[in-house]
Amino acid sequence: MRAYLVLEDGSVYEGTARGAFKETACEIVFNTSMTGYLEILTDPSYAGQGVVMTYPMIGNYGISREDFESIRLQPCAFIVHELCDTPSNFRCTASLEEVLIEYNIPCLADVDTRSIVKKLRESGTMRGVITEDISDMERVMTLIKSFKQEKLVESVTIDGKRVVGKDNNGPKIALMDFGSKRNITNSLVERGCIVTEYPCFTTAEEIIKTSPDGLMLSNGPGDPADCVNIIKEIKKLYDYGMPTFAICLGHQLMALSQGGTTERMKYGHRGANHPVKFLEKDQTFISTQNHGYMVTGKGLPSNAEVNCINVNDKTVEGVVYHGKPIFTVQFHPEANAGPRDTSFLFDEFIKMIKEGEIK
Repeated sequence: MRAYLVLEDGSVYEGTARGAFKETACEIVFNTSMTGYLEILTDPSYAGQGVVMTYPMIGNYGISREDFESIRLQPCAFIVHELCDTPSNFRCTASLEEVLIEYNIPCLADVDTRSIVKKLRESGTMRGVITEDISDMERVMTLIKSFKQEKLVESVTIDGKRVVGKDNNGPKIALMDFGSKRNITNSLVERGCIVTEYPCFTTAEEIIKTSPDGLMLSNGPGDPADCVNIIKEIKKLYDYGMPTFAICLGHQLMALSQGGTTERMKYGHRGANHPVKFLEKDQTFISTQNHGYMVTGKGLPSNAEVNCINVNDKTVEGVVYHGKPIFTVQFHPEANAGPRDTSFLFDEFIKMIKEGEIK
């Protein structure tokens, strides 16, 4: 069945309706990763978005549920050039389309994804709608213009507190879940930590009274400036001064809590090949990234030092807060399916907890 992607500038792209197809409005973004489509689909940071994959064939190794980064598929829609119907992998238990249908995710396939990505790179991220009916474009454009992203973090956070790694005897870590990927928790548990995950609406007082050894602020979806109440609680946690490591949205929220600013990027960073330079080390690592907003570096307190930048566009990739045992990064050191070049940051976090050292 023919179906279409319509962008807010009126551009129309024709394809085939696949998955659990239904008319859906969302923000349209693209990801340049060649592998890891399942990790992308289960990343809560994609809530409210339709993801265009630049790699031409998606689904060739099927689905292994062990690789889920959350409990469900997260994007509003999935857009690919070719959806593979005959996956081949010894770990595969289902095809990609079967899982898209299971989780009620619409897919547009057989579409010119290169043309879509060129448009987004030139014009910036846009709202759009996938639909089978473009006979009334005025109706379609009204649907696009009325789309809003609201309470995204609240929609993906866990319902209640839970503890992972109870049998470990390492540091006790409080993890604030803003849409956390499972491998953040796994990376800590593998290093002997006991991780208590907290919903996004948890107060600083609730966390502090449990006397954790360290604090982890997770990734998540949406505009960080919308998280007004969360930012207030993070400021309290900053003032308390426990060792803290923040990733992606957590990095942005920490900056906002200290008077910094964030801004929307033209088309964001989404992929597994983004070079990040550690200024003090004078070393560059390849990272996975998924964000449409960035910390500008403006308004940060005098003790905040930008210690990592993106090699391609010089945007802020990391901040150290001197005088506090706190460091934050924009990229994903826990990345699955990789690369794992920066996974050593989890070791530095644990070292900071045990020795009081700041990265």
